[in-house]
Amino acid sequence: MSDDHREAGGGPDDREIELTVITMTFDAVDDAALLAVLAKYVVLTRMEPGCRNVDLCSSTTVAGRHLVIQKWDDEQVQQQHFDSDLMVEMAASCRGLLAHPPDIDRWDATSAHDLR
Repeated sequence: MSDDHREAGGGPDDREIELTVITMTFDAVDDAALLAVLAKYVVLTRMEPGCRNVDLCSSTTVAGRHLVIQKWDDEQVQQQHFDSDLMVEMAASCRGLLAHPPDIDRWDATSAHDLR
């Protein structure tokens, strides 16, 4: 594990933290319907093995833009989730609701705090 994944502090309780962070940005053409799809997806994803947290945020500057932020134990469990029926169902439910395909990005947790 690289030092980039170690929480700064130097105390005896420091633990290595490995996280995979995913962001998905959605621009809606049917905002209410998209929010219903994303809210269901977030609630169910939070119950997935290896999921640390999922948040749904809505832009205050761009109408109909929503951001899903996911934190996973590692890249393997994140990829398993992306291959899951839950992810496929969410993607299929977004048909006709989006202005364009979502912007999906994977991030290293350069600085992370484990709340567990």
